[in-house]
Amino acid sequence: MIHYHPSIEILTDYAAGSLPLAHSLCVSTHLERCTECQKQTRKLEVLGAQLFENTTVEDRRLSSLKDRFFDNLTAKTQTDQQTQLDGNTLAAEHHYDRWEDYTIPRSLRQFITKSYDDLTWTRLSPSFKIATLYNEEGGAQIALTRVKAGAHMPTHTHTGDEITLVLEGAFSDESGVYRQGDFINRDASHKHKPIVTKDAECICLTVLDAPIEFTGWLARLLNPIIRRYHPHSH
Repeated sequence: MIHYHPSIEILTDYAAGSLPLAHSLCVSTHLERCTECQKQTRKLEVLGAQLFENTTVEDRRLSSLKDRFFDNLTAKTQTDQQTQLDGNTLAAEHHYDRWEDYTIPRSLRQFITKSYDDLTWTRLSPSFKIATLYNEEGGAQIALTRVKAGAHMPTHTHTGDEITLVLEGAFSDESGVYRQGDFINRDASHKHKPIVTKDAECICLTVLDAPIEFTGWLARLLNPIIRRYHPHSH
């Protein structure tokens, strides 16, 4: 069961098409598993279309659609839009192709053509490695992290926003336990030490607006490597 979801603000920007592409990829991948957010997104899309149809040209000039969106959201009745979900969102399991022991989300198939093992992984420690999927020029980095069962990532802080989506396995930190499908949003105020559960390795999709910063005395040696591969540092 999924316990952590994108905020209503993120889903609203996603439904309105104003979320950055890297962040939209994370949301799309989460939606493939989460029927709750599928329904919420559909409601936001329907509401946005209704608001746009009812706005005059002058209104559109004076007030942003996003502001009107939030002003009207709480006033709308919570009518179930499940019947309006199309075949691509009704059956989340159909969005996944199975390779070996893992399922690859449809939204990531543009980067992963066969299996996770075919990616180019950079090993940062005996138990932790990372594969870059895409770098936005001067912007965010889309990557996969892979940590062995029972291992942990070094303690680190964030120099920008970070979105983490659990694809396989589970991990915990000081704030909770995160399992398959969970969507976690961290900002520069967070400092944590993720620990993977002992039953399986953990693979996560991450979007980093800026490089993470390891704080341990030995792990800090990895910071130049992390910065070298992040487009924000160039």
